[in-house]
Amino acid sequence: MSSFSQFDDDRQARSLTSRQMAWYRFSRNPSALVGSAIVLSVFIAAVFAPYIATSPQSAGAHVDFVNRHAPPSWEFLFGTDNVGRDIFSRVVYGYRISLGLVVGVLGVAVPFGVTLGLAAGYFGGRIEFAIMRFTDIMLAIPPLAMALAITAVLSPNLINAMIAITLLWWTWHTRLIYRIVKAQMAEDYVEAAKVAGASHFHIMFRELLPNCVSAISVKISLDAGFVILFGAALSFLGLGVQPPTPDLGTMVSTGAEYLPERWWEALMPGLAILYAILGFNLLGDGLRDMMDVEV
Repeated sequence: MSSFSQFDDDRQARSLTSRQMAWYRFSRNPSALVGSAIVLSVFIAAVFAPYIATSPQSAGAHVDFVNRHAPPSWEFLFGTDNVGRDIFSRVVYGYRISLGLVVGVLGVAVPFGVTLGLAAGYFGGRIEFAIMRFTDIMLAIPPLAMALAITAVLSPNLINAMIAITLLWWTWHTRLIYRIVKAQMAEDYVEAAKVAGASHFHIMFRELLPNCVSAISVKISLDAGFVILFGAALSFLGLGVQPPTPDLGTMVSTGAEYLPERWWEALMPGLAILYAILGFNLLGDGLRDMMDVEV
């Protein structure tokens, strides 16, 4: 019976269009569906934080010494921290900071890196040499060391953390798009566009870029988790978002001072970071299978 069911599924898959086939593969991937659900829940928590948080005032400079270091309970799902603030509420608001960091970093790094990759792959020659050698130099710099240096010179806050991460993040997109464009330059549609007298801008952004969208989408999804982790690492070291703003990395750093007796103060924010990263990684893997691309 199961063999007939499998046969019917395969026959149905062969009758679908390419877009329907992509969605078919995505919907049959349990990891992709789980990742989508996790990412959606993180976005919902961030957007509706004031309504989800059980103690919205805990997101600020709130003090409640009566409930200081309270363990997880029905009243405080994730327990409270060293000044009595509800950790669950701070985690929910902390997702706003994490997603803001993702949007800020990738919103700048992706367009910049993609444009450089397009230019290097399309024009070749000296432009390719200059862009790719500069990219190689930037890639040789340890990202965390670079970010630590920048945030140490500038005042530690969310904007400077975004700048520190963005300065190196574009390199991965430049190399990805460069590799794709170099492979696409031998295709007939590029030659046809040149013969038709299309401008460089048209060929780069109207002909070549659409063929990179799938890879860019997968890369963005995978990068989002790493940006959250990177931002949490900076905050953990005291060079990211500063208290009393609820940031997951800062909460882990503060809670680590009370380990192992008050384990929830570091564990709960740490699990929140893991939850978000896992969701974006599973979603990225699902998109990669759906679009059948390599990044």
